[in-house]
Amino acid sequence: MHKNQHLILSIIFLLTLGWNVSSQVNGAHPKTEFRGVWIATVVNIDWPKTATDNVEKEKSDYLDILDTYKKLNYNAVIVQIRSVGDAFYPSELAPWSRFLTGKEGQAPSPYYDALAWMIEQAHQRGFEFHAWMNPYRATFDLNKNLLSPTHDIFKHPEWMIEYGGKYYYDPALPEVQAHLTKVVKEVVDKYDIDAIHFDDYFYPYAVPGKVFNDTASFKKYGSGLSLADWRRANVSNFVHSISTTIKTSKPWVQFGISPFGVWRNKSVDPRGSETQSTSNYDDLYADPVLWMDQKWIDYIMPQLYWSMNNPRASYSKLVKWWSENSNNTALYIGHASYKIRADGDKSWNFASEIPTQIDYARSFKKVGGSAYFSAKWFTNKNFDIVRLLEENQYKYPALPPSVPNLKRIVIDIPTVTEFAKDSSLYTFTIKSPLNTKVRYMVVYGADHISKVNTNDASQIVEKIKVSEINDSITFSILAQKMNQYKACAVTFIDYFANESTPTTIDLKKTFKIYSPAQPNENR
Repeated sequence: MHKNQHLILSIIFLLTLGWNVSSQVNGAHPKTEFRGVWIATVVNIDWPKTATDNVEKEKSDYLDILDTYKKLNYNAVIVQIRSVGDAFYPSELAPWSRFLTGKEGQAPSPYYDALAWMIEQAHQRGFEFHAWMNPYRATFDLNKNLLSPTHDIFKHPEWMIEYGGKYYYDPALPEVQAHLTKVVKEVVDKYDIDAIHFDDYFYPYAVPGKVFNDTASFKKYGSGLSLADWRRANVSNFVHSISTTIKTSKPWVQFGISPFGVWRNKSVDPRGSETQSTSNYDDLYADPVLWMDQKWIDYIMPQLYWSMNNPRASYSKLVKWWSENSNNTALYIGHASYKIRADGDKSWNFASEIPTQIDYARSFKKVGGSAYFSAKWFTNKNFDIVRLLEENQYKYPALPPSVPNLKRIVIDIPTVTEFAKDSSLYTFTIKSPLNTKVRYMVVYGADHISKVNTNDASQIVEKIKVSEINDSITFSILAQKMNQYKACAVTFIDYFANESTPTTIDLKKTFKIYSPAQPNENR
């Protein structure tokens, strides 16, 4: 579809919703916006492409995903590092994943710490790395022959409940909650991640004719609650424990959850959404509204995997509902790129569906970005939609926002101690800040010193991972990226994703720096 057709369709549809174009508070090209993609590893959905790939091919394919989404101006990857009681990293608490090495419990050969390597490669390209874990799902099927002797199903069979062709950890058991908390703490302590991420799998989705048999646990721990309230309390207690554990270890590491897209239906609760659907509260025993109210999570990313006008659960109504009912957290929207031209709802046959969804979400002040399930759907396929995003919604880079609980003023301002350029590189040396732990430097470019605007996404030239050497930060940018500019600005990004006040440099004249007197409090 031609991009003009896409724009016309988008405008017509949004106007039919009564959407006022002037309300698009986030702008056509927001400077700060979360743009994430889920990289699913379970049964090799996205990566590795097969469980028998050699290490060299695994690494090459992962870098292809990063480079694809870097080109599309995404800024976060949500990588599944534990899906079924296993691990994509060396651990004493779980065996190596068979989806990585072909055999559960077997380390990569030649050996490498896959998680450490993935994080480093993501950071080098300016991505946040969100470590995605499925805490309660213990197996993907009932075939124990595929499992390592060190899997929890053999070490602690009393923790397991069989349901719907899988085994699950019993969420009610204190020893299960303590163990899964240790699993999360190990990753937070050992790895330089930006976030721990849980998806929608809490108590399992209902399987017709099957009963999740937690009767023994309910009798022991029910404490007079109804079964539903007790299950919700089990999940909420666990979420609270994970939140406390993360923040005690590394306060800057975010805790994000991507729940199913419906909290409750209005038919059972007047606070619910105008939907006819499975719900978090009543079916999965998850209460994300409570987690937000209690400030246990840093961001929420509801999976709004429906089309704009779906009759049972419309994307447009649900974006509005979540924007009106999210508190104390960043709100990002989960999109179903896997449904493109592959769903009974024929709206997904139109290339305009996802671009229209992005435009609509941006019209709500509380919505801070989007994520997409899953990575393979914009990798070597759906080129027409990728082109629309490249030319329109994601034409320019954006920085991931700092979440509400982590916003703070960056006191330090970059001090440039040395600047040099030649035919191939522009090289900057910055004095290491005294008060700020810096993750990235951001460079902006303009054609005149007076036109530098660090709130303009089109001026973002590069985001560079920081390495400190002898109390200084030195980095280079290709001259072909910088030659078009007559002035630039540099800023710090701290580990909480906050940005400093810029220092501006006139690239035409003898080395000269313009530093504002006061920090920029706009971010």
